[in-house]
Amino acid sequence: ESVYEKCLIQELKEQGLNVRSQVLVPIHYKNTPLDSDLRIDILVNDLIIIELKAVETMIPVFKAQLLSYLKLTGKPKGLLINFHTENITSQLVSLVTEEFAKLPEE
Repeated sequence: ESVYEKCLIQELKEQGLNVRSQVLVPIHYKNTPLDSDLRIDILVNDLIIIELKAVETMIPVFKAQLLSYLKLTGKPKGLLINFHTENITSQLVSLVTEEFAKLPEE
């Protein structure tokens, strides 16, 4: 996955997008910050979370993981991409939250 991540980051940057990788997800429980190892694979323009996989079979927990990241960060959109396939678009999952509807139309 790390090779796919580096290549995708390069492609996104070449398109002029602001890209950060391995972004720590802050966790709070009852207003207390907790140590966490949760990391977003890629964050684009501080709006879109991209979670990368290189697996033979996509399982529901991957979608749940992305949804958790979206909820924890308040980001409006997430993409789950599996690179272990002949056709990436067939393995692409796009999720939006309520925050997506609040974005200004351009």
